[in-house]
Amino acid sequence: MHPSFTDRSVIVTGGGSGIGRATARRFAELGAQVRIGDVDDDGMAETVGDRAGVSAVHCNVADEASVASLVDGAVADHGDLDIVVNLAGVLTFENSHQVALADWQRVIDINLTGTFLVCRAALAHLVDPGRAGTGGVIINTASTAAHIGQAWSTAYCASKGAILSMTRALAVEYAGRGIRVNSISPGAIVTPIMAAFAFPEGADQSLLARTMPVEGTGTPEEVAAAITYLAGDEARYVMGADLRIDGATTA
Repeated sequence: MHPSFTDRSVIVTGGGSGIGRATARRFAELGAQVRIGDVDDDGMAETVGDRAGVSAVHCNVADEASVASLVDGAVADHGDLDIVVNLAGVLTFENSHQVALADWQRVIDINLTGTFLVCRAALAHLVDPGRAGTGGVIINTASTAAHIGQAWSTAYCASKGAILSMTRALAVEYAGRGIRVNSISPGAIVTPIMAAFAFPEGADQSLLARTMPVEGTGTPEEVAAAITYLAGDEARYVMGADLRIDGATTA
């Protein structure tokens, strides 16, 4: 039995491809009004297609004004805000001693600061005593890289580890206000980020083995199913948790 999100207002960042696309479509299929944000306008257009209940807004999550426009616009159009899923993220592969500061900063800005900015903007609505709904749900995206060492992606690991800690902090702070904050940690999921993987020059390729799943690769749709579980009423008592979807990579 699938959860129902009829009349729920949902924001999904990173909705132009991969897990974000699958998540937006799944929420819409389950009755939600979904607003997606991404910098990939063509990708968002493909996500939306002719699907009822899904709309798109260009959004750079690392930009405060852009995030405010995404969140405030969704509230204005949908009348409320119930669920926020932070899926926007980037990953670079490089020997850590050769990482340019600009590349480090870009990963931190989008993955970590972007997640914070969306959470902050959403919480301003979710804690409003005048809002029509009660409570609310935020789901952030960590990674197996937050749990185990992953070579050639120091900035990514740092950003995802920080997202885990930030999620727990927010969960404790806002649980008393009826707001649930959790995270997911996807592993080897077939997405554009995974497809872009390349070994840095001189990399010891045997290091890749420690990040490989026992049970092959996962699909964006499988992650989307886990997200809708966490967002649904059956997960009422799940707060500050991290759900690993990784084929036993971190087991």
